[in-house]
Amino acid sequence: MRLSQVFRQKECVFSIEVFPPKKNGATPESLYPTLEKLAGLSPDYISVTYGAGGGKAGLSTVQIAKHLKQELGVEPLAHLTGINSTREQVAETVQALQDAGVENVLTLRGDICPDAPRSKDFFHASDLATFVKSKGDFYLAGACYPEGHVESENLRQDVENLKYKLDAGVEHLVTQLFFDNARYYRFMNLVRKAGIQAPVQAGVMPIVSARQVQRTVALSSASLPPRFTKMISRYDGDEAALFDAGIDYAIEQLRDLIEGGADGVHLYAMNNPEVARRVYEGIRDLLPEAKA
Repeated sequence: MRLSQVFRQKECVFSIEVFPPKKNGATPESLYPTLEKLAGLSPDYISVTYGAGGGKAGLSTVQIAKHLKQELGVEPLAHLTGINSTREQVAETVQALQDAGVENVLTLRGDICPDAPRSKDFFHASDLATFVKSKGDFYLAGACYPEGHVESENLRQDVENLKYKLDAGVEHLVTQLFFDNARYYRFMNLVRKAGIQAPVQAGVMPIVSARQVQRTVALSSASLPPRFTKMISRYDGDEAALFDAGIDYAIEQLRDLIEGGADGVHLYAMNNPEVARRVYEGIRDLLPEAKA
């Protein structure tokens, strides 16, 4: 099923993101128990990230997306990145997705990796979207940044650049994680004023461990509102308390977004089904049923 149908049926779409296992030679199959638990939360779709480096990086994504679609009955959104990929590599992955019956693809430029050569084929996400669209009848999604992409001069310019993705065939957008909903609402105001009417899902990551604080928060460049930094400081050294507080913060953030009219919410659960379950339980009463 194409995700355009989901957005027509739901006032607020709920999705979860997973990534192929990376540690100690883990295989895609090792993620299957987690996928089964996430499927039990009835997400409208589950997105599957794409590994860095191009080439074989997409094979795990395809396998996991295929398992979601064919074994668990959950619609997958397969990520594709172009920054380290050639046209031939992307074409191979796209064909594998078609063979697996996957209809929905999130096209991304990808993060710059100093240790991997830049692609000469895909300088922008819009270039990748155009190429994927030429290879098959896919539904395309894209990324957006509520506080502006780090390489953009300012937020307004970044919003204007979103039009290139939409012109290339992207039909809905998913935001980078953020912790301050005021930034999201400002971004959405600029998006709609720019004439962009595509659905935008708000991406939220529960921060439940000191490691996430040190890595994810530091690397995301997201603004940290006082309430968030106070939470981190208060529970520094108390992992159990931080876990609970991080869940509560994400639930409050998501409830505000849903009640504020977000087209959808996207949960960056870091392959942790317990985090996903607890967050889902905290927002499920606000998630709408499909329209008749």
